[in-house]
Amino acid sequence: MQLYIGLGNPGAKYANNRHNIGFMAMDAIHRAHGFSPWRSKFQAFAADGTVDTDAGPKKALLLKPQTFMNDSGQAARQALDYYKLDPEAVTVFYVEIDLAPGKFRLKSGGGAAGHNGIRSLISHLGPDFRRARMGVGHPGDKRLVHHYVLSDFYKAEEAWVSDLCGAAARALPLLAAGDVDAFQTRVTFLAPAPKPESEDADKD
Repeated sequence: MQLYIGLGNPGAKYANNRHNIGFMAMDAIHRAHGFSPWRSKFQAFAADGTVDTDAGPKKALLLKPQTFMNDSGQAARQALDYYKLDPEAVTVFYVEIDLAPGKFRLKSGGGAAGHNGIRSLISHLGPDFRRARMGVGHPGDKRLVHHYVLSDFYKAEEAWVSDLCGAAARALPLLAAGDVDAFQTRVTFLAPAPKPESEDADKD
């Protein structure tokens, strides 16, 4: 079984925040692959199902921790213990301010890089899980980061956010089959990051 975790904060107040792009990715995967209805379990909303791959169906669990971002590791630990999984079975989808808007990068292991949700996961699971980093860009001043990630996506950003989450869902069979490099390549192909406005202006 694979465990896919989206990071975010619970409640309608935060639903469209940049910080919640991990939840948005889980919702896209849930819709695309016909997972069970969301239910409260492991201090999270959880849904189970299968992902059809070329190697056959693969069992998976989706998790949206409801403990708030900074305590996300609690829910993940409970789910791993219940299913007797190793951290290598986990892929975490989350916001990354150090990537340009719409950029997508997948890696395994490493540190928290200042991300409190990842820090919580490392404290509960160790570092050996996959990180699906979903770029939203940086506000330009570290003093603005907190407000930036806890503010809603602009209307003009909604198209690429939807495309990126949808691409992760469409490419998921590659990840479920264990082909992590192909998964990243496919997501990037299906949802190329939008060009910066400055590049568009240079062409005018």
